[in-house]
Amino acid sequence: MARKDALVNLRTILVRRRDALRSALAGDLSLLKELRSESPGDMIDAALDSAQDEISSQLAEVESRELAHIEIALERMKSGDYGVCDVCSGKIPMARLHALPYATMCIACQRESERTGFRAAREEVEDSFAGDLEIDVS
Repeated sequence: MARKDALVNLRTILVRRRDALRSALAGDLSLLKELRSESPGDMIDAALDSAQDEISSQLAEVESRELAHIEIALERMKSGDYGVCDVCSGKIPMARLHALPYATMCIACQRESERTGFRAAREEVEDSFAGDLEIDVS
């Protein structure tokens, strides 16, 4: 019963975080539109505005990605798949769900995914450069 109660609490946390992210993203977009409508000052002001817009855009992208993960987690709760590893179908430990409420893999499967994904990416890069490397030792 404790796991069920913890899942209910996690749902509340996810819903609150989702709503906060939606508000933040809506606010970021309206603020950017408002800033663009103001006339820019000199070139330094324009450069600073551009840099700030880039930072805001990157932050909005991260928040948007987190929002998508939260939406998926909430859908998984509705379907009864929440807290179940996508890879091994085992239960994701509550400690992991508390740390990352939208986790879709247990720690072991996540580590393996990162390990093999990293190795595959590294081998792909090495293979792409293998023909380009010519070493002259003379």
